[in-house]
Amino acid sequence: MKVLVVGNGGREHAIATKLLQSGKIEQVFCVPGNGGTATLKGCHNLPLPVDDFEGMERAILEHDISLVAVGPEVPLSLGIADYFQQRNIPVFGPIEAGAQIEASKSWAKDLMLEAGIPTAKSGTFTDADSAKAYIAAQGVPIVVKADGLAAGKGVTVATTLEMAESAIDAIFGGEFGSENIRAVVEEFLSGQEVSILALTDGLTIVPLLPAQDHKAIGNGDTGPNTGGMGAYAPAPIVTPALMQRIQTEILQPTLTTLQKRGIDYRGVLYAGLMISPEGEPKVLEFNCRFGDPETQPILSLLETPLEDIMLACCQQRLDELPALSWKPGAAVCVVLAAGGYPGVYEKCKVITGIEQAEALGATVFHAGTKLKEQLITDGGRVLGVTAIGETFEIAIKKAYAAVDCIQFEGAYCRRDIGHRAMKN
Repeated sequence: MKVLVVGNGGREHAIATKLLQSGKIEQVFCVPGNGGTATLKGCHNLPLPVDDFEGMERAILEHDISLVAVGPEVPLSLGIADYFQQRNIPVFGPIEAGAQIEASKSWAKDLMLEAGIPTAKSGTFTDADSAKAYIAAQGVPIVVKADGLAAGKGVTVATTLEMAESAIDAIFGGEFGSENIRAVVEEFLSGQEVSILALTDGLTIVPLLPAQDHKAIGNGDTGPNTGGMGAYAPAPIVTPALMQRIQTEILQPTLTTLQKRGIDYRGVLYAGLMISPEGEPKVLEFNCRFGDPETQPILSLLETPLEDIMLACCQQRLDELPALSWKPGAAVCVVLAAGGYPGVYEKCKVITGIEQAEALGATVFHAGTKLKEQLITDGGRVLGVTAIGETFEIAIKKAYAAVDCIQFEGAYCRRDIGHRAMKN
């Protein structure tokens, strides 16, 4: 069969790579793809924007494509799944109504309250003055979030009143969009963040291996938030007992409440959780798609054919699949970013050393790259260097040995990815 993968990041390169490991997959097409998918055997990039649904439909008919797998949140929030479902084309990803769970943090908060899901106390505001008054009354530390999609950068953990007010000014100044501006202000929760990516066909929900992301730009989780500087799986903090609680207290009630609202949600439900020092889980956010960079280590460990899972979700027969199969050990992904990211950064820097990195046993997933005469940088997060090992220590050493083979001007990475896993 042939599959169309929508997106151009490391997550989509990982999805295409995993699909092509199956003997059932004849070819993968990526819209628009990147420098990694351009050179992946069996993969072909199509130069279409992710919101050109009609162009994708033409490509699907021309190439006899059987399945659409949507990576990023933007086309989901624009209704790509609705478009293809209406044309009887199997599509992995939730409809527009379900994608609101990521596209609007205030909508997600309302759903959590309705479902009785543990989450931070919060308020939603449509003007800066009301938000600042709430912050002054609550005190700091406090968390300020842009309501809409912000590519992982619309969250500020404010430790001072000035930081919180500056974040509010940025939101209402239009930094994250100029339509229907709203801010969500939440209590600060302490503990460890974990990412639970779960698969659902709208009837059944099945979690994947728990992962931990590193959102801050700097070592020791310092500096501004990014789209993610690295991730690892499985996260040791999530014990089987805790995963069972997450299933019964968070995942299942969320799916049940979506059903009550008449939303047929098929695809990935990503729960970003905070695990308190006492082991209590609370939801920080929901996303409507595979996480990036969590997808890279999770899919590196997955043994069940990915197309079987995606089709089961599309066809509402997830309960008929055998239990998911996983490789033993651990996987670690280290993100190599452009100098200046998540602020201003330059593109078009020549990348070398990927072959040497992969010769050491790592897999280099491309995130922000483009293939011209040479492979060049084309984004803030450039590469996701991923390695598997029998232990976290082995996987981390393999990943960083591979990182050290790769060069491009201004390259930057955190040097402590996986530090929590070593402590657990």
